[in-house]
Amino acid sequence: MGEHVRDETFRVVEISVQRAGGAEACFIRNPSSHKRQLNKFFARTGKDYTRFNYLGEWHSHPSFDAVPSPKDVLTMQALVGDPAVGVTFLVLMVTKLSTDSRIEASAMAFTQATPPTVVPIATEGPSQSRQKGGVLQRLRNVFRI
Repeated sequence: MGEHVRDETFRVVEISVQRAGGAEACFIRNPSSHKRQLNKFFARTGKDYTRFNYLGEWHSHPSFDAVPSPKDVLTMQALVGDPAVGVTFLVLMVTKLSTDSRIEASAMAFTQATPPTVVPIATEGPSQSRQKGGVLQRLRNVFRI
């Protein structure tokens, strides 16, 4: 989930984690497992959907490069094209824990009927990223570092 900061700049403010539904080389989305957290997020942000909203998906590639696979791209294109999802764009972030315990990440934006676009990722300063509920800290917790 994220905040629209300005123009084409968004801040990831919260992530949800699905710990079941996949294997090392396969991940099966389970949207219902994230619904409760999404509802809490929207309640906490006053249902201000123009400022705070669902940005897209993320997952890790523990044994592969931190870039979307062809299946990832097809899945995101199907989601952004699905009227039931009801979005004009989505972002996919793929992460990986490097051998030196750094978090590697890439992101791509998806819109209907256009090729995916690489999205630059910027991290916030140490004080924001180490906050108890900060996104980088949450990723560190997922990777247990």
